Amino acid sequence: MSAVNAGRRGPDVRSDLWVELELRESGGIVLDIKSKVNFMYGETNRQLAQYTLKTLGVQHARVDIEDTGALPFVIMARLETAVRRALSEVQSPKSRVSPCLPGPGPTFALPSARDRWRRSRLYLPGNEPRFMLNARIHRPDAVILDLEDSVPAPDKDAALLVVRNALYALDFGDCERMVRINPLPAGLDEIEPLVHAGVNVILIPKCESAEQVKSVDARISSVHPPFASRLSPLETYLMPIVETCEGVSKAREIAGASPRIVALTYGLEDYLLDLGGIKTPAGLESLWARSQVANAAKAAGVQAIDTVFADVDDMAALQASCQAGRELGFEGKGCIHPRQVPVVNEAFTPSAAEIGKAQQVVAAFKEAQAQGRNVVNVGSKMIDPPVVERALRTIKMAQAKPQTPNPKPQIGASSLLPPPSSPDKQQSTQPVAPHS
Repeated sequence: MSAVNAGRRGPDVRSDLWVELELRESGGIVLDIKSKVNFMYGETNRQLAQYTLKTLGVQHARVDIEDTGALPFVIMARLETAVRRALSEVQSPKSRVSPCLPGPGPTFALPSARDRWRRSRLYLPGNEPRFMLNARIHRPDAVILDLEDSVPAPDKDAALLVVRNALYALDFGDCERMVRINPLPAGLDEIEPLVHAGVNVILIPKCESAEQVKSVDARISSVHPPFASRLSPLETYLMPIVETCEGVSKAREIAGASPRIVALTYGLEDYLLDLGGIKTPAGLESLWARSQVANAAKAAGVQAIDTVFADVDDMAALQASCQAGRELGFEGKGCIHPRQVPVVNEAFTPSAAEIGKAQQVVAAFKEAQAQGRNVVNVGSKMIDPPVVERALRTIKMAQAKPQTPNPKPQIGASSLLPPPSSPDKQQSTQPVAPHS
């Protein structure tokens, strides 16, 4: 049998593992591990590798491992990928391999809520575990473990196992746990392991119809969670992404296609490619699409989330884009780099002046109603029920539970990502998640 490999190696690879595996007819497991942390975790990693291989049903094999400080959930995912690839050469593609799962971490299968804050969602490449380890220290409202654009086609299978294991094992703090699956129909096969792992929100890329949403909904409903899960499939939400002229045109239909939908967003780059438009700083080429998506979301009673901002160094332009999004009715924005998160969070959080004005409006309206009036002036402006509803929404946002301050980094991985306040250039040289 020929050898297969999985994982990543090279001078710039950290917190990952490369494995070469050759199945054999006899001889037991011949395991060779080269590791940068062998002096501390050599025996532990050897035992974990042997346990993983045994659980996956491997009795005879040559296994060579190059470790650059991978955590257990990564070691298990890379070994399982190699085993599945090796078995696919000698078995039917439909042959099932029981997964080897890490122990549940503190946020495994914790439920989310329909109406929680989704100001910022940070994209993380699904095949790059080092960026997942401490994503929470940047305090995004959500992390998106991406299986689509950021993952090369040959590594889609490997990324799914890394993401699944990360959902089980990592501590994501207060972050909502999202996964962007691959476009349908391929993405349907990714749903079962993600639901078992307790994903909060599944993002549906390249969405063009209500039928696509319903097919994802049906697949989620067909999943029976394992005994250990604290979630049921009913607590798995959806966020469709419209990225084509067809999708944007059907935004209202898509936004109302399933009760699981909590938000609607769009992909600007793919939309402009389909449109044949030219991206400009003013953004007039996408104004109709942005308005269409925001209006469709609000008509369906779900959150409208703005697309990502591609320039990770221009914070002033990002802030202006956020402000324009708020004015159109958006409640949050995608982030492709940690340094964007605090700017986006601040932009979509009501300011002290906005909160004070909202409280003044609500108090004045209550006093007017007590006097039998449904309209009142605050200063020079007339206040009627729709204005009061917007004020109440502002107050509700301000009262939302804030992020837990100063989250502690994952043990052994504190230096992988600089804190959000770090001004050094190191942060800007990190890869950003490809976006659409």
